[in-house]
Amino acid sequence: MDVVERPALDGARVEQADGAFAGFVRTGTVLEMKAFTGVTGDAGGYAVPREVDGEIARVLKGISPIRAIANVVTVGSAGYRKLITTGGTPSGWAAETAARPETASPVFAELVPPMGELYANPSASQAMLDDAAFDVEAWLAGEIATEFARAEGAAFVGGNGVNRPKGFLTAPVSTAKDTTRALGTLQYLPSGAAEDFGAAPDERLLDLVHSLRAPYRQGASFVMNANTLARIRKFKTADGMPLWQPSLAAGQPATLLGYPVVEAEDMPDIAANALSIAFGNFQAGYLIAERGETAILRDPYSNKPFVSFYATKRVGGCVADSAAIKLMKIATA
Repeated sequence: MDVVERPALDGARVEQADGAFAGFVRTGTVLEMKAFTGVTGDAGGYAVPREVDGEIARVLKGISPIRAIANVVTVGSAGYRKLITTGGTPSGWAAETAARPETASPVFAELVPPMGELYANPSASQAMLDDAAFDVEAWLAGEIATEFARAEGAAFVGGNGVNRPKGFLTAPVSTAKDTTRALGTLQYLPSGAAEDFGAAPDERLLDLVHSLRAPYRQGASFVMNANTLARIRKFKTADGMPLWQPSLAAGQPATLLGYPVVEAEDMPDIAANALSIAFGNFQAGYLIAERGETAILRDPYSNKPFVSFYATKRVGGCVADSAAIKLMKIATA
């Protein structure tokens, strides 16, 4: 008896062993669980494979400028706490046989960055997912990274700390110096004019640089948006030398007064009372805490014929060392 070979139905086709995630994205079929998340597997929650998650992280670092210069730590739970000391241990001089009175003890403070759940919910038609020539992983990583980077960029600069990171521009500010300023309060220097830079803007920027103590200036950078940078690029010293210097090598940032300039479009434009320029060592000054995995939920039912991919990630952030970041305020004082 002859055996009739029939083509396999599309729903019964076999995915390759290395295409488990592609199979999940295209058809919802899961051949291999890559990692665990807070959502159970049978409810549809699975972690993004390491390869895709790594691509998301690289794109995030490239698009979100504060992430690229801040201190990023990976946590295993939704909360993160860090102890910091608010002062050193004073010492004293004494004669060989003199009494040694007790010295003051350092004071500890708890640093708790506000955290929130960052999410993206891109969609694609099932027909597009069925297209064998379509790179599902690259599309999904790019969509999620773009959405995450846009939200992160705004939160790390101006987030209010309610179910999201607390941006460094929302911290309390004062003109007091480091030795007299309260913990968590950033120092600002005025620009010299109510709605613009005053006379000798190069000197104002030099004052901003040197208001940061020498240990922090190693690895410091300017942060501003493109409009502010365009204005500063026109500034020159008294002898006609431009303050801004273009990059001399591919991949290296341009410099202002010898320090790299990071463009963050969420920084405010030059306007009255705006904190338009930041200068500091963000590796020491700003802390980003995040969960290591990006969880993804495939939803083919809510918006037929589209398939939605609901991705979430826990991210938090706050100022870690208020002496490591200085601001310039557009004001006379």
